[in-house]
Amino acid sequence: MTAFTFSLTIVGLLLFNNLFGLLYSLVLLYTDWLKKYRIQDKKYQKGIFFKRMPLYLFNFSLLILLAGFGSYYIFPLLEKSWSSGWVLALQVLGIFLVEDVFFYFYHRLLHVNKFLLVKIHSIHHRASPPFPLEYLYNHPLEWMLGFIGPVLGFVVVGLISPISIFTVLIFGAIRNLREIHLHSDLNLPLLSKIPLISKTKHHDDHHSLLDGNYSSIFVWWDKVFKTELPD
Repeated sequence: MTAFTFSLTIVGLLLFNNLFGLLYSLVLLYTDWLKKYRIQDKKYQKGIFFKRMPLYLFNFSLLILLAGFGSYYIFPLLEKSWSSGWVLALQVLGIFLVEDVFFYFYHRLLHVNKFLLVKIHSIHHRASPPFPLEYLYNHPLEWMLGFIGPVLGFVVVGLISPISIFTVLIFGAIRNLREIHLHSDLNLPLLSKIPLISKTKHHDDHHSLLDGNYSSIFVWWDKVFKTELPD
């Protein structure tokens, strides 16, 4: 694999995931197939979907550019061979852990600082109830700064162990699909059984109440810092 084909693979993965996110959104907005799994009683706002499409596309374009060029230029630093499954799993977990620490404090700052909340983060909170592609509905500055978390994760884990190209692909796929589903307003039985991982309701409550539940992945940060909302 070359740097160019690796970059194309990353871009293709994101395109595929977000095509899924688009179809997922349309199913939720225009059918009742998954209605029994809804968390909020409020109806989805169908009319906003196409009105918000320009910002979805702008932020998705930023994601594609950063991921495409970023993966191209870091390719020489990555391990090209397949590591053991345990090594890959630990690397992916480590990146998620570092990213989630950053995200918790970054997200909390966006709420505690009223200027940031009103001028920047409030855009994302117009998604109530959210649907999958609303993960892209952010102020571009907030969206760009959010990439610091994964970068820190790669740097910290990379200082401990050489990162494999497969770690990048696995992390990218899981992270993107998780963000899409996290904004679905659905409590799917199978996914709700995974321990320690924040559920859709955890983030959905944050959207509906505009406070608390700041963590994205691991629920313990809200428990430790006493920002967890009651069920």
